Amino acid sequence: MTFLRNSEELPDLSKIEHRASSVAQMLVDRVVATPDAEAFRFPDGDGWTSVSWKQFGERVDILAAGLIALGIQAEDRVALVSSTRYEWVLADFAVMCAGAATTTVYPTMNAPGVAFIVADSGSCLVVAEDQAQVDKLIEHRAELPDVQQVVIFDGEGDGDWVIALADLEERGRRLLAGSPDVVADRIRGIRPEHLGTIMYTSGTTGTPKGVRLPHSAWTYSAAAIDVLHVLGPDDLNFLWLPLSHSFGKVMLALSPLIGFPTAIDGRVDKIVDNLAILRPTIVAAAPRIFEKAHARIEGIVAEEGGIKKKLFDWAVGVGLQVSRARQAGKDPSLLVVLQHKVADKLVLSKIRERFGGRLRYFVSAAAPLDRDVAQWFDAIGVIVLEGYGLTETAAASFINRPDGYRFGTVGKPFPGTEVKIAEDGEILIRSPGVMSGYHNHPEATAEALDADGWFRTGDIGEIDADGFLHITDRKKDLFKTSQGKYVAPSAIAATFKGMCPYAADFIVYGEARPYCVALVGLDAESIVEWAGKNGLADKPFAEIARDEKTQEVIAAFVDTLNDQLDRWEQIKKFGIIDRELSVEAGDFTPSMKLRRKIVVDKFADSIDALYQ
Repeated sequence: MTFLRNSEELPDLSKIEHRASSVAQMLVDRVVATPDAEAFRFPDGDGWTSVSWKQFGERVDILAAGLIALGIQAEDRVALVSSTRYEWVLADFAVMCAGAATTTVYPTMNAPGVAFIVADSGSCLVVAEDQAQVDKLIEHRAELPDVQQVVIFDGEGDGDWVIALADLEERGRRLLAGSPDVVADRIRGIRPEHLGTIMYTSGTTGTPKGVRLPHSAWTYSAAAIDVLHVLGPDDLNFLWLPLSHSFGKVMLALSPLIGFPTAIDGRVDKIVDNLAILRPTIVAAAPRIFEKAHARIEGIVAEEGGIKKKLFDWAVGVGLQVSRARQAGKDPSLLVVLQHKVADKLVLSKIRERFGGRLRYFVSAAAPLDRDVAQWFDAIGVIVLEGYGLTETAAASFINRPDGYRFGTVGKPFPGTEVKIAEDGEILIRSPGVMSGYHNHPEATAEALDADGWFRTGDIGEIDADGFLHITDRKKDLFKTSQGKYVAPSAIAATFKGMCPYAADFIVYGEARPYCVALVGLDAESIVEWAGKNGLADKPFAEIARDEKTQEVIAAFVDTLNDQLDRWEQIKKFGIIDRELSVEAGDFTPSMKLRRKIVVDKFADSIDALYQ
């Protein structure tokens, strides 16, 4: 059994041990420390509105008082069903400052899914984004006897079960007028072990389970990142990630501890525009964003061709030489240094301007990032720090550092986090960020957490000689061919998506079969654009997927992939799925994790055909 305890940051562990008692207290401390500093920025019409920590804290205070006025008690659950927006942040902090716990719900979930989480969590109040979310609750109201009130962001409510956000604030003002310390008293009563959040797992193989995360888990994650000194108060964080996901939530928890401003806008179609407008220094995203950005830039240059493409390829090639030298711990030659100055001025700096021009680094997590894509970004001068964590570990457990990163790994453990590799290769984690258990699932809790506090991640990996963690695959996704060879499908999929701009998903299959095959899920945006330039304009998605030209394009990428794989991993045949995979069709979880078994079952006939 391999064992690793991260000891590099031991001098800073006292900051973790003496961290704030709760997320609510972190906010109080930040308001006192820098009341006039910018806290958040959010879209307002055609522009952006900025609020200071004092302004933010005052409004949170009013909303928390409103919740108390509605009867919310310590550790009561309040469900939050909304896309990423400023009001989500206000509501989340207000819930915790009232001493209660937020139940996060993806707004993309269907009505039965929303009702299940609200009911299973025992939430007694729901904060909903708009009437569409309220209608989901109304449809299943008979199944939600514990829900006493619904608060709506966009809408006036019905004056009874549903009230407007402004109404909640008015109730808060009235309570504070007579009891000005009511919220402060609640905050003082929060202990580290008190429940702060219930986040439901993706449910890729079954019913979602509620992960109980105490305040101590979030304050630990924030403090552990803080002591690494990778972020400072002068940074600007652009946050578009779903705040119902632990990755988005931990980025939010960081802001009051470190004090940097956060620009919030969850509209995915505005990401590129917002990068240019906001010019952030830090952005967190899932690997698909980096894959698409890489493919998009490469595609534009390929279309232009001629001298522009030759110059681009040369500049990126020089950048790769510098990147590889850095990874090897060496200095590039004087000639390469001089070439890099020219390449940066003519090409690389202009690519960075597409991301705002001020980025210190991206953070990637939630799925494997192809190492070639990571190295391409490094070559153009934008570091992508890949990290790793799970909902059960409050999102943050490992990360590559700006001054020490290794492509193809998720970095080293956070200060205060321990990791060991079990005999079967499973990654086990123990840290203050680990959940207290699954809500209403004591058996599942006992299965995931042993008596010594080690959490079984379900991921397979190994630790190299320098302490970097390499993740192979999900334990349940590994399969063995009929030849007795193990295959890690997720790693192969990450490599393929990194090289093929038209692939959104790549499902590798070969359980007990003589060879591996794959189903290719096409990225609708990129394949439709390609189709328009290749004689397939205005064709339905299904026709594009079945066309011989599309088959030939994908086949070329599969051949390139196979050149990088061991013989038993190579894809002998593939099929293209003739529809776009989606959350609505049940192919993905709300957090966009592939429901592999479900997709394989749906397309079992197509897979069987590949073996005929």
